[in-house]
Amino acid sequence: MVHYIENDYFKVGVKEVGCELTSVYSKKADYEYLWQGDESVWYGQSPILFPIVGRLIEDKYRFNGKEYTMPKHGFARKTDWTLLNKEEDSMSFILSESEETLKIYPFEFDLIVTYTLEDNKLTVAHNVVNKNEYDMYFSLGAHPGFNCEIGDSLIFDKNETLDTEKIDLVNSLRLPETFNVLNNSNEIVITETIFDEDALILNGIQSENITLKHKNGRNTVKFNMGHSPYLGIWAKPAAPYVCIEPWYGVNDSFEKKDDISKKDAINKLPSEEIFTFVWSAEFID
Repeated sequence: MVHYIENDYFKVGVKEVGCELTSVYSKKADYEYLWQGDESVWYGQSPILFPIVGRLIEDKYRFNGKEYTMPKHGFARKTDWTLLNKEEDSMSFILSESEETLKIYPFEFDLIVTYTLEDNKLTVAHNVVNKNEYDMYFSLGAHPGFNCEIGDSLIFDKNETLDTEKIDLVNSLRLPETFNVLNNSNEIVITETIFDEDALILNGIQSENITLKHKNGRNTVKFNMGHSPYLGIWAKPAAPYVCIEPWYGVNDSFEKKDDISKKDAINKLPSEEIFTFVWSAEFID
């Protein structure tokens, strides 16, 4: 089922499965900003990545001496969520632990995601609640895909000097080598080959926003990354979309860790506390 919020300018749809954003439609421009999914290219649109981002070594991790298996990007994106409340311009969904999740993720939690539409701006707030009497470990990321064309640009607020980590295409794990993407500049041009070796994985970004600028000068997306430590940029090669992915977490490298508490970029949340991550996007017709 798809739930909608709207105002005079935009209509936004979110699916109960995965709490996944499925439409950001401009009434004024008669334009759909969000990739509409195509199983022959990429079936997703805007999956929520929880409780891991990317892939684990052999899809496994350990906690308190016990081994668990977790699929790529976690289970939230393929699980049914519950609508908590809905108003004309805002709606919230919740995902909590279940018998099935506890088999692969031994933590009790609430993950509440709220979509709010104000004029031409969509804000997406994620709140993770640790319901255990002990520390909880998790990663969390967003993965929205926006319609674009080859030759469009992604532009940071500030000049950046950034290297990208690369992914081993067989194991989907991070490689130790890095490659320069920006050298005191701010523009990444989307080419047919830029994603031939999978996503760009960037960290140390100084900018607060990255803007998807179309070469036709219209339908701009100004994306606030929510102070996330990592940013993934990805699409299937030469596909007509690009994913702007703020991450609080990252794929495993080939260095095996003996406990999830030692995983790269893992988040530690004390008992009964709340972790908040908010991204937003302004859509400029």
